[in-house]
Amino acid sequence: MKLHEHQAKTIFADAGIPVPDSRLATSVDEALDAVDEIGYPAAIKAQVHVGGRGKAGGIKIATDREEAEQYAEEILGMDLKGYTVDSVLVEAGVDFVDELYVGVTMDRGEGKPVLMVSTEGGVNIEEVAEENPDAIAREHVDPSFGLHPYQARKVVYEAGVDADVALDVASILSTLYDLYEENDASEIEVNPVMITGDRDVIAADAVMNIDEDALFRHPDLEELAEESYEDDLERKAGEYGFDYVRLSGNVGIIGNGAGLVMTTLDLVDYYGGKPANFLDIGGGAKAERVTQALDMVFSDDNVDAVVFNIFGGITRGDEVAKGINEALEQFDEIPKKVVVRLAGTNAEEGMEILNTDLVEVEKTLEDAVQRAVQNAEEVTQ
Repeated sequence: MKLHEHQAKTIFADAGIPVPDSRLATSVDEALDAVDEIGYPAAIKAQVHVGGRGKAGGIKIATDREEAEQYAEEILGMDLKGYTVDSVLVEAGVDFVDELYVGVTMDRGEGKPVLMVSTEGGVNIEEVAEENPDAIAREHVDPSFGLHPYQARKVVYEAGVDADVALDVASILSTLYDLYEENDASEIEVNPVMITGDRDVIAADAVMNIDEDALFRHPDLEELAEESYEDDLERKAGEYGFDYVRLSGNVGIIGNGAGLVMTTLDLVDYYGGKPANFLDIGGGAKAERVTQALDMVFSDDNVDAVVFNIFGGITRGDEVAKGINEALEQFDEIPKKVVVRLAGTNAEEGMEILNTDLVEVEKTLEDAVQRAVQNAEEVTQ
């Protein structure tokens, strides 16, 4: 579960991390009221779960009321990388002289949380990691013992942070680790941490993602779940219990198993298409779950064609095929072409059962993906 910036900043502030004064607004009038209270300059920041908001026009700095009104009108309701902006965070501007990156995530290769600090803040940290990996200092934490204070200081100094603010940055990093551990977070970061001319250290952004499987231990965070959904599709995915990520392409993808879905995404890209989503319906493929998955994908206006990649393991291929037939028969009209590929136990029997009046059937994943990409291209021509 991804928290919005304003949600994460509330948690950060409660934990003692310095953040700018801010107000949430869902209308232009609310944004103007907020900026009148906060003063100028003020940042108008789109609240959507995407990176690169600034480059995409989702963050603007207003220096007077006229600009604040203009930017609020522009950002509220805008389409930002496939998401509609319903709210903005109006935040006091920070007069900074330097920007840093600090974060905590799980290093799956090491099987341990890792602290990360870089003096190249304010830019995409993934690009920094790829182009200049030495610019990011790292320190792994043994979860059996937790974070030792010296480790936070060590990684901050190794990153080359100025000595006069290093302890303050280390303090923010230590607090982030505590929040990461206490809240069962999968990722937590500040990019950028801003250093002001007076050498104050301020968290100007906030990212906090929570392991959804641990929400039962955090009723306070669970209350934020509904608010954290970006749109009806994400809300539906939460209700149905699907692992779902909306992407920017037009080829809808449904599979049972994360690895299977990821492979399908890669092949769609390989054959010149663009994936519209990651949708893992989990084990089995009963009619109810197939219907729910198709309902989600059919409801996505970006989707022009669908590829269904199912592996029959414990659930036999013929049972999967019956589930797909039953699901499709519940729709009065199939709004988008569906290509199905079955593999695994009783796959051949399942392919024979599939109703070819409702779906297109391919024997290999490669052929299924190419057919789906071709179907999507025909719609857009």
